[in-house]
Amino acid sequence: MSTPANFNDQTPMIDPDDAVMLLIDHQSGLFQLVRDIEQPTLRAHVTALAKVARLARIPTFTTASVPDGPNGPLIPEIHEHHPEAVYIPRTGQINAWDNPAWVEAIEKTGRKTLLIAGTLTSVCMAFPTLSALAAGYKVFAIIDASGNWSTMATDITIARVTQAGAVPIDTYAVLAEIMHTWNRPDAMDFAAVMVDHIVPPYRALMESYGKAQSVQQHGHETRLALLNPAG
Repeated sequence: MSTPANFNDQTPMIDPDDAVMLLIDHQSGLFQLVRDIEQPTLRAHVTALAKVARLARIPTFTTASVPDGPNGPLIPEIHEHHPEAVYIPRTGQINAWDNPAWVEAIEKTGRKTLLIAGTLTSVCMAFPTLSALAAGYKVFAIIDASGNWSTMATDITIARVTQAGAVPIDTYAVLAEIMHTWNRPDAMDFAAVMVDHIVPPYRALMESYGKAQSVQQHGHETRLALLNPAG
């Protein structure tokens, strides 16, 4: 198995201390074109990434493609939940990497691992991914926090960026790799992001576990023997 581009035989896992989060063109107008993932799910995953990046203190940059035109503004959740994220406007470039201010901001971090999500997947995510790979960066392409106009277009794009050396990944995996261990003081903050935005059914597991712990400490709430003395 070949190592993805620019990993130099290192395990292709996320190092939070070397990572930069790039959230590209998650705009209300472009979301109207998305057909390969439900819009509420896409918004939830993008929100989760913003929260995770803030928890892990990962430098985060956003940008929008002609937000004063039909592509519309960035969804507000990103900067609401990550006020330290830096918005970098551009002057018409389709590929965010063609904006010198964008590249300069990334270079100033001194980090070489990019976590990239964008709408549309085959353009807003893929083009900067290909450019960053050519510039020597390690790239994780976050597929389920990117939306596209068709499933076929997404499949083609995954093949394209993977062949170029990017690592395709999902939002849950990004959270888990950055979190790294439950043995950390903010573990439950990460768990809250997981439950609120990625895997809501996990809340039921947490509730069941909490009840089981309560039974161990305080005994059963329902006294079945009293209801059925002969049992």
